[in-house]
Amino acid sequence: MGINYAGDFTETIDHLLEFEAAGLDRVAVPEAYSFDAVSQLGFIAAKTTTLELASGILPMFSRTPTNIAMTAAGLDYISGGRAVLGIGASGPQVIEGFHGVKYDAPLGRAREYADICRMVWRRDRVEYKGKYYTLPLTEEDGGTGLGKALKLINHPVRERIPMALAAIGPKNVALAAEKFEEWQPIFFHPEHVDVAFGEPLAKGKAKRDPELGDLNISVTTALLITDDAEKAAAARELVSHQVALYVGGMGARGKNFYNDLAVRYGYVDEAKTIQDLYLDGKKNEAAQAVPDDLVRQISLIGSRDEVVDRVAAFRDGGVTMALATPMAGNHADDVEQIRTLKEIVS
Repeated sequence: MGINYAGDFTETIDHLLEFEAAGLDRVAVPEAYSFDAVSQLGFIAAKTTTLELASGILPMFSRTPTNIAMTAAGLDYISGGRAVLGIGASGPQVIEGFHGVKYDAPLGRAREYADICRMVWRRDRVEYKGKYYTLPLTEEDGGTGLGKALKLINHPVRERIPMALAAIGPKNVALAAEKFEEWQPIFFHPEHVDVAFGEPLAKGKAKRDPELGDLNISVTTALLITDDAEKAAAARELVSHQVALYVGGMGARGKNFYNDLAVRYGYVDEAKTIQDLYLDGKKNEAAQAVPDDLVRQISLIGSRDEVVDRVAAFRDGGVTMALATPMAGNHADDVEQIRTLKEIVS
């Protein structure tokens, strides 16, 4: 389950203990341009005992590779080995707008982040000559020449902390399959996984180090198990608005990764309509243009039998973790949603 970074965090964490007791496996804390995710994950580590603690996601450009490695090792230590390092590129609106850092080469940088993080966790002396990162920084690369090749002082709990890459573009998906323990897509449509992602997944897996094991896939999805048709329809409408926001509004015409994904799923005309409406300020109309079958396929909304079928489809598509957002509307019922889903997946 993901945590909303805009709510009352202290109250949310108090409630989180009940989700943990109901069988929740993992909590993911996002980081956009609100409070940072890491301090909140540290607070959760102190309050919980079994939950995996995932950053979902840390933008790479906001921290150096070694800083992210140190951070993940520290979180893994205080939680007794429960950290999952989720990283991603974010986008130029946030990276250049909020952080003031040039948004360039997210693919190449993600590859070097993975290499450097694992060097740090193994306690190797960090000597790395990449295209984007050089450690130590030399005079030739603009440094003073006084930098030393250092290794992490502390001994990490694990020298291989699971790393997840948030990705939907073909090249980034291939990288996730090659270099990361876990791939985290958004709006995952299991029936179209081969068409949308088959080639890059195969390309990445062909280069994958066997020591990484099988690629895990964690998908963000909405959850509402109900026999009430009106409640299910209302929940799907909320999903439609989220899809419209991303497919229509996250980027410009001709440069919107989520719109490209909808096109790869086969919704060519619909993707254009959604974007045109959204960028013209017609957000409600854009949401109404989102195909109902797309909403149904990417979510866990409906009767128990319907959700059982969707869980089976997700599994057939290779999904190993559902990052489910319960939509019952109140805490007690949301806990019951997680409990029921855990029964289904078990």
